[in-house]
Amino acid sequence: MDSMLTDNARLRYSQEPFPAYRYLPFTPGMPHPRRDPDGHSYAKGEDFLPGFEAADWRNCQPYLYGVDLFNHGYWWEAHEAWEAVWLAAGQKTVTGNFVQGLILVAAAQLKRFMGEARGVKLLTASGVKKLSVAEGIYLGIEISPLILAAERCLLEDRGEFPRIRLVYSSVEEVSYGKSDR
Repeated sequence: MDSMLTDNARLRYSQEPFPAYRYLPFTPGMPHPRRDPDGHSYAKGEDFLPGFEAADWRNCQPYLYGVDLFNHGYWWEAHEAWEAVWLAAGQKTVTGNFVQGLILVAAAQLKRFMGEARGVKLLTASGVKKLSVAEGIYLGIEISPLILAAERCLLEDRGEFPRIRLVYSSVEEVSYGKSDR
């Protein structure tokens, strides 16, 4: 794995340990994390959150762990962590759409890493559209730089991958695109 993805000094937001390997679908000899007894998440229960509101992001471990996974190139695993958040937020809410955008951008990066150009463009475009339901800083993420980084990967592949740096501020700098209601 590229050193861009294995920098141990990179900022972490959760205490959760990383899986034993990064899952790359359809890779011969690589066990599926959940279905194969040798998988890194075999027999691990699905994460369940009873609910998730935008203001909860700072204390939501699956969300924070998803950011860590994404930043370290565990894109399949980031999707898994964020899926519980997406479902808890409600799939038709601004927060749910935004989290689904993160999931789609993670899937695009996984496809990109695996050299599957066919789905990268579609997944990136879908992810960017979902992320664009909010402006400014949302769920601790500066949206515009993340979108620009994801789109830049389509135009010029320099072997770099988008990163998320969460913004913790005393005054919430959030601009909602639409009401969650």
